[in-house]
Amino acid sequence: MLPWRRPLRALAAALLMTGALTLTPAATAYAAPSVTSSGWNDYDCKPSAAHPRPVVLVHGTFGNSVDNWLVLAPYLERRGYCVFSLDYGQLPGVPFFNGLGPIDKSAEQLDGFVDKVLASTGATKADLVGHSQGGMMPRYYLKFLGGAQKVNALVGLAPDNHGTTLLGFTKLLPYFPGIKDLLTTKTPGLADQVAGSPFLTKLNEGGDTVPGVRYTVIASKYDEVVTPYRTQFLDGPGVRNVLVQDLCSVDLSEHVAIGILDRVAHHEVANALDPAHATPSTCLS
Repeated sequence: MLPWRRPLRALAAALLMTGALTLTPAATAYAAPSVTSSGWNDYDCKPSAAHPRPVVLVHGTFGNSVDNWLVLAPYLERRGYCVFSLDYGQLPGVPFFNGLGPIDKSAEQLDGFVDKVLASTGATKADLVGHSQGGMMPRYYLKFLGGAQKVNALVGLAPDNHGTTLLGFTKLLPYFPGIKDLLTTKTPGLADQVAGSPFLTKLNEGGDTVPGVRYTVIASKYDEVVTPYRTQFLDGPGVRNVLVQDLCSVDLSEHVAIGILDRVAHHEVANALDPAHATPSTCLS
């Protein structure tokens, strides 16, 4: 079998399994708290008493602030959250595909964006939800840029917390036609994510977490990009590591699907954002 056939097959299976749920309003029996919002990235949105913190969505490598969140952003909005997303890690002359610049600089972009969201919403802290690099990069912001004072929780969907290999990135290529040439050009954001890189060594030195922030990692055993999948998990106080197959054994989502359309994973995101009202995640979540 050609190397790119397996991830495509897994994604197709996940689409078939979750498609009906994706098209069905997730909050059919849910009464969303009152919230002033006309949509995602609405800077007039004011958090409700039930959900007092805005949620900032952080896309993954090769992703952008729209495509990565076409399911999760509306899912959270229906639950009464003020939801925002940013683009980061742009390279000159490379449109659409982001997350390729130096990760420490991307973390600085996140820093500025969170400040903007807090200023517009009046909140004192935000919650962060990221996919892939977007679940790992915010840890630099929390650890080295003062983000721990502004963030309550970080939720990572398939985050490469301890790195991956270049082979892992090549397995993403079928999902992003036209991106292959970037792997042979200067892409510091990729180099920073290779296991053992100076960036990751600095990030993980002295412990995975910082005090005062709750961490949730949501992973799939079928992840073909960040392997072994358990390298995504974090150690430290305030950490919850979740494997979606422990919640739904027939969930076939891999690296891309778990971030973009997996409803079991998205239900776990909602639980992580509001643990006081968490409900069990099942195949029908």
